[in-house]
Amino acid sequence: MRALVYHGPGRKSWEDVPKPEIVADGDAVVRVDAVTICGTDLHILKGDVPAVTDGRILGHEAVGTVEAVGSGVRTVKPGDQVLVSCITACGTCRFCREARYGQCLGGGGWILGHKIDGTQAEYVRVPFADTSVHPLPQGVPAQDVLMLADILPTGYEVGVLNGAVRPGDVVAVVGAGPIGLAAIMGARLFSPSHVVAIDLADGRLEAAKQFGADATVNNSRQDALAAVRDMTGGLGADVAIEAVGVPEAFELTVALARPGGHIANIGVHGAPAALHLEEQWIRDITITTGLVDTFSTPTLLRLVAGRQLDAGRFVTHHFSLDEFPTAYDVFSDAARTGALKVVLTR
Repeated sequence: MRALVYHGPGRKSWEDVPKPEIVADGDAVVRVDAVTICGTDLHILKGDVPAVTDGRILGHEAVGTVEAVGSGVRTVKPGDQVLVSCITACGTCRFCREARYGQCLGGGGWILGHKIDGTQAEYVRVPFADTSVHPLPQGVPAQDVLMLADILPTGYEVGVLNGAVRPGDVVAVVGAGPIGLAAIMGARLFSPSHVVAIDLADGRLEAAKQFGADATVNNSRQDALAAVRDMTGGLGADVAIEAVGVPEAFELTVALARPGGHIANIGVHGAPAALHLEEQWIRDITITTGLVDTFSTPTLLRLVAGRQLDAGRFVTHHFSLDEFPTAYDVFSDAARTGALKVVLTR
């Protein structure tokens, strides 16, 4: 089969590799029908995730058709269409029993495209299939469901729920890429009074308005801290969400939060960021970090199926699987191309 293979920082190749097979009785082999590229894949290619080694097939999001299952799989069968989650769950360890699947101790967590071969291929092996894939709801386009593999549960869980967004809150989201937009969309479910999107690219700020931002700030030209304080009587945001993954963005996000506010870091950080405790120790702030657990995926699937969330809005570009190199070029140059999420299909 063909797959997108990582060969060290800055190097990848669409090449022939062996097709995966059933290894354990809980495995499923899924034919990939639709797949996307994540900002985390770009971090891997920058060298920010050293656990990813030469020869690894990238990718952790897919919609596909089950081709084969191990003898222990009970919930899916060959021919079923499924969502492959970015998080794999053994289902029995301490963390899985607490619905903290991202911290799975039994061989799961974020493993696809990280510790084992991933989804940017014609086929993928999914361990613990009973607890790591979801049947597709009837009548929902595959590309819409694909957005629930990672970005929507990540923005919702790590941004909105960790940030404890409540009705009437002012929410500031630093970074209007796909994860930031997912956080904006998820925050809207809790009726905030204002959502402010902050980014360096005007195109992404325009997209943020379509996803529910009430106000936008281009912090290459405007003072984001002053803008947020102006609209909050000098206090700052109730909830500030970091969705970039660079030190400057994290430090701005901390500064944006009011005393007693919540700061939710979503971004994947590859370099140290300063936390000025000499300024922050007295302000009663709460800072959360996290890897998505995907416990919210069933809820989000129901919201998408019920047309309460327009997940397809994220998709801006379509490619065939053989166009992976071009798709990466488009996705990685989003400021020029306007790409939010790219979808590659058979």
